[in-house]
Amino acid sequence: MQKRYTFPQLDKMANIMRQDIITMLLEAGSGHSAGPLGMADVFAALYFSILKHDPKRPLWKDRDRLILSNGHICPVRYAAMARAGYFPVKELMTLRKLGSRLQGHPERTRLPGLETTSGPLGSGLSQAAGMAYVGKKIDGADWRVYCIMSDGEQEAGNTWEAAMFAGKNRLSNLTAILDRNNIQIDGYTEDIMPLEPLRAKYEAFNWHVLEVDGHNIEEVVDACNMAKAIQEKPALIIAHTIPGKGVSFMENEFEWHGKPPKASEAKKALAELRTLGGKITSEHE
Repeated sequence: MQKRYTFPQLDKMANIMRQDIITMLLEAGSGHSAGPLGMADVFAALYFSILKHDPKRPLWKDRDRLILSNGHICPVRYAAMARAGYFPVKELMTLRKLGSRLQGHPERTRLPGLETTSGPLGSGLSQAAGMAYVGKKIDGADWRVYCIMSDGEQEAGNTWEAAMFAGKNRLSNLTAILDRNNIQIDGYTEDIMPLEPLRAKYEAFNWHVLEVDGHNIEEVVDACNMAKAIQEKPALIIAHTIPGKGVSFMENEFEWHGKPPKASEAKKALAELRTLGGKITSEHE
């Protein structure tokens, strides 16, 4: 079983994972920057505090299931998995390489510890709801299903079919975490296809909705614990995040949705992360 970290340890791990993301993307020469950086705190909380899992037994039958619907942010999941012990940290540098287990979108059969192959946006909640239905209605299992979604993929109709299914079947063993960073590949969500009132929409589908600062790890952990206590409803945690979090020139810039840093940009990004934005001195400088 993965040990539970303290909140200061979780903050430190999130920062380490952000550094991993930058170095991975630089080495790969392609990939997504904004989303992975923005979700580092959530993934640190999941892998080092919330999930019931065992890196030494990735197929342990009593594990919690984590579905990544927006598969393009997989660098943050790979960083969390490597740091948790699913595979060597040095393997992160094979991101998007030919033959690598760390593809640009996760492939379940390549890497132990993945529940699904993801890529097409909007399908993850349906997969998660199906698993939760089997766990609760058929197997009577005590494991939970967590589903990470982007806000942009709320534009996909499949998401709302799944939301309706989960609400109707009262899947209280399902917790979805929505990355509300307000950007998608070619602009801001509220310009392209407004999502608000997002909370009210899920509540209308019989979901219990919580909202948190996605960079406050204590809030994320508390919300996940609160979701476990909700009876007869699935839970949605809307995590308000800053895309590109931790790297000043990437934050809130939708252009960084789908591009990696160049060498000079990576150097600047790592300097910011290692010094917490200039608050401390780094031995790397």
